[in-house]
Amino acid sequence: MPENKDKNEVHKVAHPDQPVENIGRNAGVASSGAVYLLMAALGAIVAGLVVQDRIVMIALFAVATTFVAISVGMKLTQVWARRQRRQMHLQIANFVAQDASPSFTTDAEGEIGYQNRAALERFGSRGQQSLTHALGELFANPGSVLNRLQAKATALGAAREDLVTRRGHVRLSVHQIGDGDFLWRLEDMAERPSGGRGAETISLPMLTASKNGTILFMNEALRRLTGERYRTLDRIFNDLPLRSGEEHEIGTPNGPIRCLVSEIEARAGRREIYLLPVSENRPIPHDPASFEALPVALLRVDGQGRIIASNRASRALLGLLPPNPTMVDMFEGLGRPVNDWVVDALAGRAEHRPEVLRTRHGDKETYLQITLSRVVEEGRPGLVAVLSDATQLKTLEAQFVQSQKMQAIGQLAGGVAHDFNNLLTAISGHCDLLMLRHDKGDPDFADLDQISQNANRAASLVGQLLAFSRKQTLKPQVLDLRDTLSDLTHLLNRLVGEKVLLSLQHPLDLRQIRADKRQLEQVLMNLVVNSRDAMPEGGEIRIETENLYLKEDFKRDRVSVPKGDYVSVKVIDEGMGIAPDKLIKIFEPFYTTKRTGEGTGLGLSTAYGIIKQTGGYIFCDSVLGSGTCFTILLPAHDKTQADEEDVAKPIVTQELAQNDRTATVLLVEDEAPVRAFASRALKLRGYTVFEAENAEEALEILEDEGLTVDIFVTDVIMPGMDGPTWVVEALKKRPGTAVVFMSGYAEDVFLDGKPPIKGSAFLPKPFSLSELTATVQNQLG
Repeated sequence: MPENKDKNEVHKVAHPDQPVENIGRNAGVASSGAVYLLMAALGAIVAGLVVQDRIVMIALFAVATTFVAISVGMKLTQVWARRQRRQMHLQIANFVAQDASPSFTTDAEGEIGYQNRAALERFGSRGQQSLTHALGELFANPGSVLNRLQAKATALGAAREDLVTRRGHVRLSVHQIGDGDFLWRLEDMAERPSGGRGAETISLPMLTASKNGTILFMNEALRRLTGERYRTLDRIFNDLPLRSGEEHEIGTPNGPIRCLVSEIEARAGRREIYLLPVSENRPIPHDPASFEALPVALLRVDGQGRIIASNRASRALLGLLPPNPTMVDMFEGLGRPVNDWVVDALAGRAEHRPEVLRTRHGDKETYLQITLSRVVEEGRPGLVAVLSDATQLKTLEAQFVQSQKMQAIGQLAGGVAHDFNNLLTAISGHCDLLMLRHDKGDPDFADLDQISQNANRAASLVGQLLAFSRKQTLKPQVLDLRDTLSDLTHLLNRLVGEKVLLSLQHPLDLRQIRADKRQLEQVLMNLVVNSRDAMPEGGEIRIETENLYLKEDFKRDRVSVPKGDYVSVKVIDEGMGIAPDKLIKIFEPFYTTKRTGEGTGLGLSTAYGIIKQTGGYIFCDSVLGSGTCFTILLPAHDKTQADEEDVAKPIVTQELAQNDRTATVLLVEDEAPVRAFASRALKLRGYTVFEAENAEEALEILEDEGLTVDIFVTDVIMPGMDGPTWVVEALKKRPGTAVVFMSGYAEDVFLDGKPPIKGSAFLPKPFSLSELTATVQNQLG
């Protein structure tokens, strides 16, 4: 027994009760509970002695006896658990005592409890220290490795990981022991790459690094060169990323020096990097004689982005260069920092990809197209910049970019709005079906009405997106702007408030226009609201109309207005005005000069889309501090017989009795919720409905020659064959059949304002139950 005691003393670190610290805490809780029970028992005894009732006294003594028995049991359990845990830790310590690999036991917080003989010899006594601190001198960032392995061991019971340390490759393994304790073992790997201990004996500076730039090992030669051991590559190298076969600058106690870098990929994705210092007294290579005389503007740029040489043609473009110029000093990027572009080119990621940059040549602003090519001379990377004047092309490029951007955003807005219209059709349609089964006095009717109203609000927002993308459904009619503005005046006065005066001026002979009245009113309201917001202290907003005749094409703001007759509408305010740099962006979607939460940035873009789809033009003139004027040009229109015919054919909107109609409808819609609503709505109005999911299925139904179909109600865009295509095919065998097209926006159906099928009707989504049935009835006559 004395021999075992000595052996245990070798392995035990800290004080004897250290291994059972966690259970000691739990036991402490149990001990506190036992004390409380004994106090309760004492209280019960005292109460039993005080009370006069014998039965109560006996009951209190019984309770006290029970409390005493429970507290004694808890104490015995605590002693047993502590003894068991200490015994387990002693057994583990005896088991790993003679292991050649260092072993530790830790608690859940990482505090060391035991070390075996190998751990004591290698790391010294680490009692009451953390394992992270003990292993910190062995490899970089041990905390993350230990936390990762401990988490795996907690979940799986054990875990291990192979690591590269300054002494070579090791395997760190961990096993969970008991409740919240861990056994760690550090095993040296028999097979090591050259970046391990063997590298300590070579005189060539080298290091081993991980993929993310963490230094795993530095040999003695490199530690002498840098003066200390570093943990990451950026603490040694001044010009990352490293490129094998090229020179890089490293920091040393005596100042920076240049080294030729050779990199070898080692096992497990690790990098072995060898350094060969080079002389700083080498002759600088000279440019060939032709560099100065070349008719192409050229610059030579070093690895730090400094311009080290320029030829005659480049100096003619740039003028006199300042002392020690850099690319950042000379040029200004048009979308990204110049320095980032130079770094990418040096790394080989931006070679031969030109950028247009801005520079100043005296008082003149010049745009240059610059292409960078990477070169390596004497082991040092650099760049050759080829310059060409792009000033004349910049205006055309800006116009093209603006056009492409607006087109792309319009396509996105139109596509999103089209899908939303299908959803809103299904929501509002099924809501209408539910409202048919509930009277206004029904408690549920108010909830259904709220759903319907909010669906309509969502449809209005979608309409703004469609207006910007110019894919909304317009219902143009001949308008007299004097009447339109007169009807709108009451609403506009309410919008501007009491501080703002609204005035209107019209000529007596103002010509008519052809536009969608509701959409034109939306444009005017957006412009008036913007003018009101620009005058927080109040002022006057003037709406002026006039006839305008352009004798020749009028060019402005990258557009050309054809000559002809127009009606001009101006909205003029006395507000704060718009800065010139912001004026070119005001019609872009989601661009706003208002504070967060005060504007969506869709008002002016919506107005722009509506006016463009109507065939008009909108311009803005503004002076900071003086006010803003929006000018709308709309083509003048003379009423024709076709206009009168369109007006003479109103759509019937009254509801039909269930037995008024026995016609047969072929409904083709790929969206199942929309198809289900439309089918039920038509059946409720007494129609016989055949449903098809796509055009191919619809044509199969029509192959039955005994089936009589009175009207086709079809979506436009569907998988496979679209609506107009299959309808044209079906009408070859069934001429005279009425047609109703449904779509989320009009562009799919109407080309230049003309329907693809003569006499067909168009029903824009989202539509209500009454709109659907009224449109079908109107087509059937």
